[in-house]
Amino acid sequence: MLRLHDSLSRATRVFESSGPEVKLYVCGLTPYDATHLGHAFTYVSFDVLIRYLRYLGRAVRYVQNVTDLDDPLFEKARQLGMPYQDLAAREMKQYFEDMRALNVLPAAVYPRVSDEILEMIELVKRLVATDNAYVVDGHVYFSIATDPEYGELSGYDRETMMRLARERGGDPDDPRRRDPLDFLLWRPSRSDEPRVSSPWGDGLPGWHLECSAMALKYLGASLDIHGGGSDLIFPHHENEIAQSEEATGEKPFARFWLHTGMVYLDGAKMSKSLGNMVFVRDLLLEYGADAIRLYISGCHYRSEMHYDAETLSRAAEAAADLANAASLEGGTSPSAIELSPYREQFLERMNDDLDTPGAIDVLNVLDKAIRSERSEGRDLGDAQALLRELGGVLGLRMEAGA
Repeated sequence: MLRLHDSLSRATRVFESSGPEVKLYVCGLTPYDATHLGHAFTYVSFDVLIRYLRYLGRAVRYVQNVTDLDDPLFEKARQLGMPYQDLAAREMKQYFEDMRALNVLPAAVYPRVSDEILEMIELVKRLVATDNAYVVDGHVYFSIATDPEYGELSGYDRETMMRLARERGGDPDDPRRRDPLDFLLWRPSRSDEPRVSSPWGDGLPGWHLECSAMALKYLGASLDIHGGGSDLIFPHHENEIAQSEEATGEKPFARFWLHTGMVYLDGAKMSKSLGNMVFVRDLLLEYGADAIRLYISGCHYRSEMHYDAETLSRAAEAAADLANAASLEGGTSPSAIELSPYREQFLERMNDDLDTPGAIDVLNVLDKAIRSERSEGRDLGDAQALLRELGGVLGLRMEAGA
């Protein structure tokens, strides 16, 4: 049975979906710069989860948003002297090309903030009507005082929440807020930003509100899994829980919260804001998709990854070895490999909160068994088929140059 670690309960529990289809939402990108390894770590990790769920026979409805209206996008467009729509279109095109090249399965829906604002306005109306939100000078804020469980996801004390809110796009010093941790649901547009008519004046939705509205629209009031990078736990996911559960009256908003670890370069978190990025398109040219996927899956999804070119080079060698083992010509003598233990061991590792490093170890042992069988002139067909089957769960193509 598949067991996953839930960030909210801080426990690893047996995963069971609420219905015949697993409802999965993963926070997508704000398209103002090219895809870097930190993005790839998150989206490849969730791609492996989706592949494994489907391997187990589960149907999955996967939704990943595109935040094409947001302050970082507007700011970068100003710096470049280009329309924000053009910048978003360019970087979205690059992102989808990178994901295809990495053999990442597409989501069922990629809702864009710019297409979903009317749903966001309705959500704000509901929160204002129930006194979960208040209006000041065209700004609408969620009142955390109305949610006694606020802060449960992160587990942070108030001082830490204040610091992180300030670092991650919030403004606790805003005098319009009743509580410094109250968060923005709607704000007036600046002079060079798009303007949408609302009951509170022309403006734009808050970042946290956007994901709630899109998740609720495309997956319903209660998700099976909500995911993203661990840097989104606070304030983004904390705020999503508060506004979604208060707006719908349904609890929990998500039955499992899954968060990927951060990727570091030279000791600092890889991020667009710091500019310390290793771009996926460059890695693809040098190493290939299977190497990158092996490199990412060689680190457990909840662990920190510290980028190391030497380790990635070893992953490229391992990817080449697996592709070679999958294509070797064998002999005619019957195979002596008992295959069921390999599948069982692979399932055991994956069922343990997606232990992909352990699953890769199983592939490597099977690789060696195939080579041993070849040296003895035995038939390799069934063993190679299993190698490709299990490798496919990790998204490996196992082709020359993949």
